[in-house]
Amino acid sequence: MRGTPRTRRIPRPALGVLIGATALFTAGALATPAGAAPEPGPSPARVHSVPASAQQQARDFWTPERMRSAVPLDLLDADARSTDATPRAGRPATVAPTVPTAGTADVGPAAFPNGGGAWTGGGAVVNTAGRVFFTYQGRTASCSGNAVTSANKSTVITAGHCVKLEGAWHTDWVFVPGYHDGQAPHGRWTATKTLSTPQWTASEDINYDVGAAVVAPLDGQRLTDVVGGQGLAFNTGYNLRMYAFGFPAAAPYDGQKFIYCSGTTNRDFLLSNDHGMGCDMTGGSSGGPWFTKFDEATGTGLQSSVNSFKYNFLPNRMYGPYFGADAQNLYQAAQSS
Repeated sequence: MRGTPRTRRIPRPALGVLIGATALFTAGALATPAGAAPEPGPSPARVHSVPASAQQQARDFWTPERMRSAVPLDLLDADARSTDATPRAGRPATVAPTVPTAGTADVGPAAFPNGGGAWTGGGAVVNTAGRVFFTYQGRTASCSGNAVTSANKSTVITAGHCVKLEGAWHTDWVFVPGYHDGQAPHGRWTATKTLSTPQWTASEDINYDVGAAVVAPLDGQRLTDVVGGQGLAFNTGYNLRMYAFGFPAAAPYDGQKFIYCSGTTNRDFLLSNDHGMGCDMTGGSSGGPWFTKFDEATGTGLQSSVNSFKYNFLPNRMYGPYFGADAQNLYQAAQSS
């Protein structure tokens, strides 16, 4: 549409990985333990179940060579997916991280704000965050994701477009925590279910670009028993200090390095109600977590958004959905599965 802002598209050799923005909210108000029902009553999350045979197929499919060659999807088209709807709010709520304390060490302070650079601080985040791999329209692609505290110890949070896009659920879906250089140091965890908000599933509304996956046990162990789980926060406002993480795979990045951005966010005043942060991460970082209350020494924080989209005229600014009542309901549905 003439005169309407559009998102930037990243050149792709075949297909590209969706990029995004992330936002994290905290405000320590109401602590919501795993298993507690969300305060509001939004529409139920949409769930896609994966047969056991397909789970094994996905685990076998993602060899180191395929993981290295997975390419980023296009950026979201913000004007086509925006609405006037404001994300439904509820009471502020937080879920605490559940990560091992052994092995963490004090590190020098990272740059704040930071528009994009390799994360060298270590800590729990290098284990809980990882790359997401899947097949989209017959082609291999990737996003980012993060393991979170959950009742089933098997929940991964990512972007909605990293589980479903253009009317179809992605197949061969796996999560590789701690990914680096084609390696899966903690294994390849296959999805038994992928989920998204009803608004994303129905119309791909960027205000609700949140997804989740429940992954199967691996070698008799559950995900967060192996890598730990980050905390979450819902309904905790805008204009917060946040850290964003992901595995950008489009130039100048190659998907092999763990990248972070940091800064004070603000609310998008254009086509969404998302958080915005100065960040140069590219395609492939979609679904990566944003944290508030992030402790650089331990690598732990509270997640309340994911990398989602960029505007073409703001190439160094990332946006991510507000975690309100529907995102909280999605988390509840995932951790209860």
